Amino acid sequence: MKDITLKQIAETLGISITTVSKALKNYPDVSAKTRKAVLDLANSLQYTPNSFAVNLRTKESRTIGLIIPEVVHHFFSNVINGIIAEAEKNGYLVIILQSNESLELEKKQVELLMSKRVDGIIMSLSNESNDDDHIKELIRREIPFVMFDKISKLVNCSKVIINDQKAAYNAVAHLINKGCKKIAHIRGPVNPQNAIDRFLGYKKALEKHDIVYNSKLVYTCDNVTFEEGKLFAEQIIKEHPDVDGVFVITDLVAVGVLDYFNEIGIKVPQQIKVIGFSNWFMSQVITPKLSTVDQPSYEMGVQSFCLLLEEMNCKKESLSFQPKTIELETKILERESTLEK
Repeated sequence: MKDITLKQIAETLGISITTVSKALKNYPDVSAKTRKAVLDLANSLQYTPNSFAVNLRTKESRTIGLIIPEVVHHFFSNVINGIIAEAEKNGYLVIILQSNESLELEKKQVELLMSKRVDGIIMSLSNESNDDDHIKELIRREIPFVMFDKISKLVNCSKVIINDQKAAYNAVAHLINKGCKKIAHIRGPVNPQNAIDRFLGYKKALEKHDIVYNSKLVYTCDNVTFEEGKLFAEQIIKEHPDVDGVFVITDLVAVGVLDYFNEIGIKVPQQIKVIGFSNWFMSQVITPKLSTVDQPSYEMGVQSFCLLLEEMNCKKESLSFQPKTIELETKILERESTLEK
């Protein structure tokens, strides 16, 4: 069945297309009798407005694009919830794409969203992102754009972040304050800025507390997985059996660390203390419960959309917009994996 058009309604009632359009929009210069006739017929024919035609007239799609590295991760799922909730309040739909930590796929998805004429894009970069050309193209085309979590400092756009270096510093200082003297770090890949900053925070905390930095105590994830946590935990025990603390890039990897320690009978926190990052839901259900850095993921989603909306509104009104950076606060959640026994 073909879609019903304004022209068909107009011809059936013997009135102009303009009058039908005005009646549907409740214009005051259309009589109540005509308006009722139009609405009754439109309802009976199940008429719906042609959104494509509306978009052409308004130059708005009322959709935004969201590109994230992975959907299943607890942190990103909370960010998505925050963005969608705020978008719905403001009448926007969200197209969600997953880059799978692939730069090539990320580039294709940026091109796809541009071709779909979305009103704006929110993105957390993939771990492979070391080429900003596709991002710079968004800026060149003046497409409203916000980065969150995994960002590039080289791109002049709005960003929603935490202070990863400060948060990591606090996590490592927490281990030191609990008596740890030899602390290993399982870090993220070398490209994402948040992995770099968390590593720098780890180093700074050691130096501040007069602990000599040892590069052999740093293990680098390729994919940031549970399996890598188990693998590196095994390596730490074999190569540095006197390690008494581990700071891990994210909770998913830290849960792998705890799982391996449980398997071989290492007591946490008595022998080794472990702290993660992001407050993933699994951190509260594993034994022992994982101490972690609480990262406000839902609020990050809300603020990302609000920044994007501000830029989209400025563009719509032909007003200038200066990119902004919002830095959200984090806190240490002390649980069983670092409690003194």
